Amino acid sequence: MDLLHGVLLVAAGIAGGIIAAIVGGAAVITFPALLAAGLPPVMATAANTTALMPGLFLAAIYDRSQLPPFDRSFVAVALASIVGALIGAVLLLLTPERVFSALVPLLLGFATVLFAYAGRISTWLAARAATRGNVRRFTHSPAVVLPISIYGGYFGAGVGVLMLGVLSVGTGGNYRSANVTKNLVTGLNSAAATVIFAAQEALSWPATLLMMAGTLVGGLIGARVAQVMPNHAARKLVVFVGALLTVGFAWRYWF
Repeated sequence: MDLLHGVLLVAAGIAGGIIAAIVGGAAVITFPALLAAGLPPVMATAANTTALMPGLFLAAIYDRSQLPPFDRSFVAVALASIVGALIGAVLLLLTPERVFSALVPLLLGFATVLFAYAGRISTWLAARAATRGNVRRFTHSPAVVLPISIYGGYFGAGVGVLMLGVLSVGTGGNYRSANVTKNLVTGLNSAAATVIFAAQEALSWPATLLMMAGTLVGGLIGARVAQVMPNHAARKLVVFVGALLTVGFAWRYWF
């Protein structure tokens, strides 16, 4: 790997760490950077998940005063996230490279739509939970978090948006609390998937560690910004970039 690719991965890691800590959606920036550095799609996905993990934990620790009590309902959410990630990671490694390459535009497109409609998703989840009397609790969440976490272990782009929507219900709509909880739960998701990737030697460690260094810096910056206000501009930027990349990768892998 040359110097230019190394700088690209660190810079993408910083940008991705900031976006992940604030709204989710870092993969729209970091995944294409890993592909540009020469990694095949499956290995790029594994590296992306692993590289973002420390930044998510750092962001959660930085604002840990806003974390909910670690009671039985929250532990159930954490366990659902871990189990789902393990399943998703195994499915990723079982997917042939050619098949996964064809899925990349669809996965990025799906993630971009999630970013674009994140507000409506959160509103719908909150309304649904309210009708069941589950607002301000996580009792509704494990069954929803499990499939989200399977997707997170498999590809991950947009998983933060989905987690934020679900966890916003359990925190009564408190953005700051929901966001730091999202960072912790998504970090656990990434950690579980990383165990599988490392055990199966599916990681390119030089690329992963370079990007990881950037995400640590970005996660700290993003955690500070998230304490002040939600960054709607960042969400719009992610949607714009995601749409462009979806078209670009569709052209690359489908035509």
